[in-house]
Amino acid sequence: MRLFWDECLSPRVANELMAEEGYYVVHPRNHGGLGEADHTVLARCVADDLIIVTENARDFRALAARADIHPGMIILPCLDRFAAKDLLKTAIAHLRTLGDPSNIMVNRVLEAEADGTFELYDLPED
Repeated sequence: MRLFWDECLSPRVANELMAEEGYYVVHPRNHGGLGEADHTVLARCVADDLIIVTENARDFRALAARADIHPGMIILPCLDRFAAKDLLKTAIAHLRTLGDPSNIMVNRVLEAEADGTFELYDLPED
């Protein structure tokens, strides 16, 4: 999977996800872009086909709702880095039950709750 790990989340977890799970993970600290505006981040993710992983639900949801197409977004609740990493791994496992996560996520948002429940919906709405 190709992920953009938002700067509000631990860069250490981004590195661990690459090393342990083999995901391609971009974190602004490691690849430039700390402090970039959310619309710039979304444009970068569209151009580079990166699923956004963030706790910044409101702002990214609003931007994605106006986009014609985006690679998807996984919204995590505010958790410590260990719980965020575990919840993301559980979210990806959930997506794999539905098919190829990269295909499933196009123009969709997966909202994860701390209890491990998920809501997957289209954005922008059809």
